[in-house]
Amino acid sequence: MPKLNQFETLLIDEFEEEKFHLPVHSHTYYEIIYIKKGCGIHHLNNNLLSYKAGDLFVISPDDEHYFDIKKSTRFVFIKFTDNYFNSNKKLSCDEFLLNTPENFMRDKLLKETVLKLDDPCRTILKNTIENITAYNCKIDVSNSAIVFYQILSIFGLIKETMRSQNLQMNGNYIDNEQITSYIHQNIYNPKLVQIKAISEHFNIAQTYFSAYFKRSFSITYRDYINNLRLKLIEKRISNNQMPIKQIAYEFGFTDESHLSNYFKKRKNINPSEFKKL
Repeated sequence: MPKLNQFETLLIDEFEEEKFHLPVHSHTYYEIIYIKKGCGIHHLNNNLLSYKAGDLFVISPDDEHYFDIKKSTRFVFIKFTDNYFNSNKKLSCDEFLLNTPENFMRDKLLKETVLKLDDPCRTILKNTIENITAYNCKIDVSNSAIVFYQILSIFGLIKETMRSQNLQMNGNYIDNEQITSYIHQNIYNPKLVQIKAISEHFNIAQTYFSAYFKRSFSITYRDYINNLRLKLIEKRISNNQMPIKQIAYEFGFTDESHLSNYFKKRKNINPSEFKKL
């Protein structure tokens, strides 16, 4: 089975065929496929999905697909690599920085059903596709904010349609409770609560995570981590059930001295003195 490659960050291709020009294949990039006219069967992974004019499909690098054309079909392919969204993160809204379009397109549910867009959404989708193809004559299309927002709007239409059909995404969408749960579970391992680690875990842009956290929790991420760690350490000391050395080991400090310096810097008192209070 061939695996197609693409080096351009964004390609827009419109064509009409009576027989699809490729066998069953996969690729290293992502595709949004819009059916302008025609009908047939879309072989997507192990699913046979009937298609007609106005239908939309999303393909990720994990997928294998092929079109069995029954009536001459005009396709619009919007093809992009990981770098397309990465290089335009400054334009993205909060939701798509938390749940990236790439993850969104990998959702299994989108490979098992054809979305039933209502009339207003079908009209908006048709106009959006026409806007994108009309702008494709521009040399800098991959850097165009206009095209970028048009493509993002397609994801908005998909999500709205899924809500109206009561279809639940299986993707990696997160909420603030998931973030705090992760922090509380991993507070004892300093490496796992570093910004790099937590942003990678939730697939949030590292440069964006701190600003998002402060806006969501009204406290900086660093202060939240220090306050939580300090509160837990105070509790351990007050319970008087563990030696300072063991507490230091539990929270990932190099030794008792390291913990004492950390504690004194924030409480103006060392752990042994605090223990006597």
